Parts: sequence; C-alpha cells; structure tokens
Amino acid sequence: MADTLKCISPVDGRVYVERPLATGEEIETALTRARRAQAAWRRTPLDERLALLTRAVDAFVARREAIAEEITWQMGRPIAQSPGEVGGFEERARYMIAIAPEALRDVVPEPRPGFTRFIRREPLGVVFVVAPWNYPYLTAVNSIIPALAAGNAVILKHSHQTPLCAERFAEAFAEAGLPEGVFQYLHLSHAAANRLIAHEGIDFVAFTGSVPGGHAVQKAAADRFIATGLELGGKDPAYVRADVTLSHAVENIVDGAFFNSGQSCCGIERVYVHADVYDDFVAGTVELVRRYVLGNPLERTTTLGPMVRASAAEFVRGQVHEAVAAGARAFIDPADFPADKEGTPYLAPQVVVDVDHSMRVMTEETFGPVVGIMKVVSDEEAIQLMNDSEYGLTASVWTNDEAAALAIGEQVETGTWFMNRCDYLDPALAWTGVKNSGRGCTLSRVGYEQLTRPKSFHLRTAI
Repeated sequence: MADTLKCISPVDGRVYVERPLATGEEIETALTRARRAQAAWRRTPLDERLALLTRAVDAFVARREAIAEEITWQMGRPIAQSPGEVGGFEERARYMIAIAPEALRDVVPEPRPGFTRFIRREPLGVVFVVAPWNYPYLTAVNSIIPALAAGNAVILKHSHQTPLCAERFAEAFAEAGLPEGVFQYLHLSHAAANRLIAHEGIDFVAFTGSVPGGHAVQKAAADRFIATGLELGGKDPAYVRADVTLSHAVENIVDGAFFNSGQSCCGIERVYVHADVYDDFVAGTVELVRRYVLGNPLERTTTLGPMVRASAAEFVRGQVHEAVAAGARAFIDPADFPADKEGTPYLAPQVVVDVDHSMRVMTEETFGPVVGIMKVVSDEEAIQLMNDSEYGLTASVWTNDEAAALAIGEQVETGTWFMNRCDYLDPALAWTGVKNSGRGCTLSRVGYEQLTRPKSFHLRTAI
C-alpha cells in the first residue's frame, strides 16, 4: 500500500484531508498519458483550446464558496478573505487567456523578396507545476493556464497542505471537457517529485516555494537540458518618504505586511521610514495592528487567522525574541490577543522598532505576521538598505513624487517596483524576481516565453 499524505488543519489540529501518494507505476502511467495527450492537444486550434480553458474557469468560479471554505480549513486564512483568492484566480486566468492569441502569434520580420520567414512559438511538451500552500490557486494559475493555452500538457503537484486544490483544478477541467491526460495531478513525496523532474518525460518545471526547494529542483534537473522557472522567497521592503500621504501608507503597508498572517512571498517584511514622518508612521501602524482580531478563521469577525503550523509560529517568535534581546522594541503585547498560544499556530501580530540589519528579523525571510521598522534620513540610505538583502522580489515606495519614485526604483534590485501599493500581482506585468527570489517569469505576454520554444521557418521560393 502506498504511503499517504495528511493535511493537518491549522484551524483545530485535526486531519482534514488524507490521500495516498502516487506509486511509481501511477507516475509512469501519468507521464505516458500526458505525452500522448499533448501530441493531440498541440494540434488543437488555439481558439478551441482557449474556449475549453474559459469553460474551465467558469466551472471553477462557480464553486467559489466551497473552494473558499476549503482554503480556510487547509491553510488557515480567514473565511472573510478566502473568496478573494478565487477572484484573483479568475482575473489572472481570464487575462492570460485573452492575451494568448497575441502572445503566441508568429513573429514576422521585415519582408524579403523570394522568402517567407517567421518565428513560431511552439509548446515545450509536458510541464510539471509544483505549487505551494500559501496562495494555492494564485500561484498555480500563473503557470497552468498559459501552459495549457500554449499547447502543453500539465502535471500538477500541490503542497501536502493543500491537496484539495489540485483536485478542484482537475474537476473544473473535466467539467469543461478538456481531453483526458492534458491536465493531471499527482500527490507526490518530495523524493518522487525530484525523480519526476529528472524524468525524460518532463520538459519544463514551474516551481513556487522556498529557496532550499528551488535548489532541490535545480539539482534534480541538472543532468537534463530543460529549463526551470523558480518563484522563491522574499524579504520585501517598503520605503516611506517624507512627502507621503501618511494615512494611505499606514493602511496599505499594514495590510501588505499582515494579510494572510504575513505568509506571502511578496508581503512587506521591513519598512524604512524617513525621520520626518517616522514617529507618526509608527504610531499609526501600531494603532492599526492592535485592531486585528486573531482567532478561529471560520468566524467572519476574524481578521488574522493561524499560521500554517505551530513550528512556523515558533520560528517567527524566535526571530522576535532574538531581536528584542539584541535591543529592539516590540510594541504589541501578545496578552492583548488571547488566541495567541505557544505550541499552536495562533500567533499575535507584532511591530518591532530599533532594529538593524544585524538582526534576522530584518534580513531572513520571516513569513509571518511581523514587520520591522527602521528610521532613515535620505533616499540614498533607504536604497542602500533595501538592496542589502539576498532577495529581490518586490519593493515599494510611498510618496507623492512620481519622478522620485521612478528614480529610486531604477536603483533598487527587485523584480517589481511599486509606488503607493504593494503585495499585488498585475497580470499584465511580468512576475519575476532577482537574486534568491528566483528566475524566470510568469504572467503578462512575457510569461508565455518560458512555456514555449521559438522555432524559425525560413522558406525560399525556388527559381
């Protein structure tokens, strides 16, 4: 009998989902089915592929309430917020479907008498998507929909924390009439996933997860000439300039730091504030954070749910305790959040000041409901501190001077640069990172490039 995965719900600690892991034989069968199906799928006219995908999105969105409740049970996000993931899924999926004809159109150079020349975007073959638990649909959709639109087959491995998400994808595609084998999911152990990456039946790997996970993917693929798209971690900074609209910055930075219990690769984890507005910003931030309601995420009054597991909460506590021992000040008394209990995933939010880059809370990915705030005196100091990181996923500036925002953004090492917003993926823009935040690109027209290969056609008229 195969081993099983068990999804332990952070809500109450019980086993919420249990599934058998795929056997070696099941994996081989899925690969054979995928390659056979992809050979026919790539020949299906693009408009027919897109119509099927549109029907799948319709079927998925129709299950919004059930899907939202499952998200809450599997990873702990408050039920009042979980439906937003379905909305985000729909926005990205429909956008990538809408731009597919243009993104996949032949590239035709200038005319040359006697020749027909063009570049065609061809599918890679079988795409292996490895998706995480923190935004289980918003991360997976970035690769799944454009991969299928481009004519690839997809095999999805979802996190053991969110196995139902893979199954809901499959249900929607089946209801839409997607040919059998074009999309499949497998519940896999890490070892089996690595073997699958190394298998000659896989043509591309789209991985979203941790930096160590990204290294494991690269090692597994190292003996093969296939590409890997790696969306990894972040320690995303915000810079609050003196000319800021303070109330707007406080409201949005706090949301960017604490939404999803801070479990977002592009959430705000460190804030640099100009000395002229520092005191007011800290006061406003602390006041707003104290209004959060930590508790059962199935209750609609809850605004901060549990972290994904108790060990994650303990890691965050450790960062905060270490910083305080080194001289930092923590503003929030956990006693004001009765649901906060050591040994559980329930963790109170925290705002930490008097911090510096010798402290892990300002340099190591926290992935929890904590934000560190530092005072700066100039744009130059803020830029230096924002760049003092092994990560580079997103960064933001809060100002009313767009020219200054552009000038600063050109100097910050990041994949996405925001002005007066954060923690959002615009499907029309490339989603990418630098340094240890990964490589490759999803979303936008550019996102189709890593899911296809260029093939040149050079046709000469015989004389």
